[in-house]
Amino acid sequence: MSLKVFDLQCEHSHVFEGWFASADAYESQKAQGLLSCPVCNSTSVSRKVSAARLNVGHLKRERLEGAPAHAAPAPTHSTNAETGPSPEQLARIQAEVISHLRKALKETENVGKRFAEESRRIHYGEAEQRPIRGTATAEERQELADEGISVLAIPDFLDDDRLQ
Repeated sequence: MSLKVFDLQCEHSHVFEGWFASADAYESQKAQGLLSCPVCNSTSVSRKVSAARLNVGHLKRERLEGAPAHAAPAPTHSTNAETGPSPEQLARIQAEVISHLRKALKETENVGKRFAEESRRIHYGEAEQRPIRGTATAEERQELADEGISVLAIPDFLDDDRLQ
C-alpha cells in the first residue's frame, strides 16, 4: 500500500507530518475532527504545500531478495549543499528511519487502553520507569500534557501490533 505524507500545521504554527492512505482519507479525517497536533493537541489543522514524498516499498523487496539492511546507498551522483541527496538516497534514508522507529517501538511495553493511567503512574513514581506505548484519546493526551507528562502520538503504520 502506498501512503501519502502531508505536511500539516496547527493554528499555533506547529508543523508536523501526517501519513494517510490517500488524499481522500486526509479530507475525511479532517472533516471528522480526527486530526490533532502532536505538540499542543489542537484540532485546527491544515495541510501545507509540500514536496512530493518517495514511495519506498521497493526497498523492502530489495531486502527480501538479499540486499543487506545496513548497506549504504550507492551514490548515483555526488551530494553537496546545492543538490542534496539523490532521490534514491532519500528513499533509503526514509526506509532506514522507519525501520529504526519500528525497532524502537518493539522495545516498548504495549499497555493498550491503560496508556494514560500507566503514564501517570510512571510520572508520579508509582510504577517502574520504562518505555511504554498504548492508546489514548485526544482529551487524555491533553490532560497528560497539562500535568507535564510528555507523550507522542505514533502513526498506526509504525506499530506492528496495531496493524494485526
